[in-house]
Amino acid sequence: MKLIRMIAMALCAVIVLSALSGCGGAAALDPDGTHTVTDHAGNAVEVPNTIDRIVVLDIYPIPAALSVFFGSASKIVGMAQPSMTAAQNSLLGQLYPDILNAETGFIDGSEVNIEELMKLDPDVVFYSAGQTAQAELLASAGIPALGISVNKWDYNCIETLKHWVELFEQVFPGTEKTKQVEEYSNKMYELVQERVSGLSDAERAKVFFLFGYSDANITTSGAHFFGQWWCDAIGAVNVANELEKDNANPVNMEQIYQWNPEQILITNFNAAKPDDLYNNSIGTWDWSGVKAVQDKKVYKLPLGIYRAYTPGIDTPITLLWMAQTIYPELFSDIDIISEAQKYYKDVFGIELTPEQASSIFAPVSAAGTGFAWD
Repeated sequence: MKLIRMIAMALCAVIVLSALSGCGGAAALDPDGTHTVTDHAGNAVEVPNTIDRIVVLDIYPIPAALSVFFGSASKIVGMAQPSMTAAQNSLLGQLYPDILNAETGFIDGSEVNIEELMKLDPDVVFYSAGQTAQAELLASAGIPALGISVNKWDYNCIETLKHWVELFEQVFPGTEKTKQVEEYSNKMYELVQERVSGLSDAERAKVFFLFGYSDANITTSGAHFFGQWWCDAIGAVNVANELEKDNANPVNMEQIYQWNPEQILITNFNAAKPDDLYNNSIGTWDWSGVKAVQDKKVYKLPLGIYRAYTPGIDTPITLLWMAQTIYPELFSDIDIISEAQKYYKDVFGIELTPEQASSIFAPVSAAGTGFAWD
């Protein structure tokens, strides 16, 4: 009898494991039930097991990351206008045209119109983990809301992207992407480190990030924003690292002249192109005395699925592009177009044409419009 019971138990175990493996483990969840997720704000949030309608507030890269994570944008029914502007002017809208149907009128900056949001009937809402007022508003409306962070990991783009995908996997069990994204990101990081680690202090490029730019304002990255991490990651010097304010820092031309950067990287959070600095065509700013401008070493950051300065799906490719742009002699063997195609195919199963891959590194100005400093 004991042997018979053992055999019966073994058969039951095989049946259960086969059922789970056949459905990626997701079959264990009752489609009408809920499960608990711990978000980046440390909140335990009960979310539906079946999620068909997602709204993202003013954490702009997340709709793009979710679209690639799912291989579809059909679940995203609402997002902020800056996310839409990026989608309309990038690969995101081409690869996942459903994203262009998302509503944007329920949020203005960080101000949420809860009545308009409720009309979207979201199953879950993603918001910036630091926005406690938004969290309270969503909780009072009875909407499952998940805080997601961009700065919890000290603006480390690779680490932040990993934690985003890990959170997505909690929300949508059975969808495993973290390992693939992390492995490829680490591979690119190690490649870059191997080649720049031998640079002397004198050989390290002095870089300035032009984050926000308009007729009236210039903002950059100090020691506590993404620009610092990018510079550290590629072995460069962030000329504005003396600035201690978190997030974007306002600066003036006098400071920029004092720093005299050798290279300038323009984000897609403004519409400027290198020629706008070469020709002083925006406002009354005069860049003519800055070494990077004199040497024609001003570059626009890539825009693949989202604006490359923040963490996002394109982070490992951005890292390689940036290292090659700043130190071309160290990365002359890299075909960045082919590498972008390989990354999208190997990690996400997305086949990019050469033209699509090339477009990542030639963003249009319109993608940088609609921000407060315009």
